[in-house]
Amino acid sequence: MLALSEILAYGFMQRALLAALLVGLLCPTISFFVVLKRLSFLGAGISHTALGGIAIGLASGVDPVLTGSIFAVGTAMSTGHISRLGKISEDTVIGIFYASGMALGIALISTFKGYYPELFSLLFGNILAVSSRHLQLMAVVLAVILVFVLLFFKELLAICFDEEMAIAGGLPVGPLYMGLLAAIGLTVMVSIQLVGVVLVAALLVIPGATAYRLSSNYRSMFAFSLIIGLSGCFGGLFVSYFFPVPPGAAIVLILAAIFAGAVAVKYYLERRP
Repeated sequence: MLALSEILAYGFMQRALLAALLVGLLCPTISFFVVLKRLSFLGAGISHTALGGIAIGLASGVDPVLTGSIFAVGTAMSTGHISRLGKISEDTVIGIFYASGMALGIALISTFKGYYPELFSLLFGNILAVSSRHLQLMAVVLAVILVFVLLFFKELLAICFDEEMAIAGGLPVGPLYMGLLAAIGLTVMVSIQLVGVVLVAALLVIPGATAYRLSSNYRSMFAFSLIIGLSGCFGGLFVSYFFPVPPGAAIVLILAAIFAGAVAVKYYLERRP
């Protein structure tokens, strides 16, 4: 209790805890669908492609979070559109965007003169520097995505499990799929402040993947995904407060440890006579 009261005494830690709560709810919600739909590489690709949008923002003097968000959402939706239009797999399309976005970002960054601390934070994450404006953005994105998921939860599940059957059932698969891709893009961008471009894909994959190992139905999987995501975000933040470990790295390492534990427990239970 003493440690908690000490942490809460600092304004930056209060904002960091609130950011951990918002992202700890947002990423596991999207992770649930990412794992079921097998879009893990898409999440990793969008996060790295967003570097191009971030670099454009820094080069033009526009908020890099805004340009990065536009870039991330545009990449996600373009991937879905091109893969369906040209009969090309999402992995192939995102591989092209992944390389192109990274190349654009590197090319622009190489022209910068001076030191850009904001760029360093976006690349590697800095939850302790989260501003009130970023918290408001996270809250708005969380609210929009939660409304989308609550309104179309059953339809999104149908798309994840059997897209052809969903089409036969008369569901608007195309718009719903594009909505899911846009949600992934927005989630990636608002989560970058937490763990950075380099590690954000872990938040989109590990909670859902761990929950998948522990669950027997989609309801328990969704609940476990939320619990695991929140545990990783809060646990990593507390570890970074007491030990010299960057918060983003601590969050991902804790999530990875939870996943490893879940795999070990599942293996033991399956092997037990």
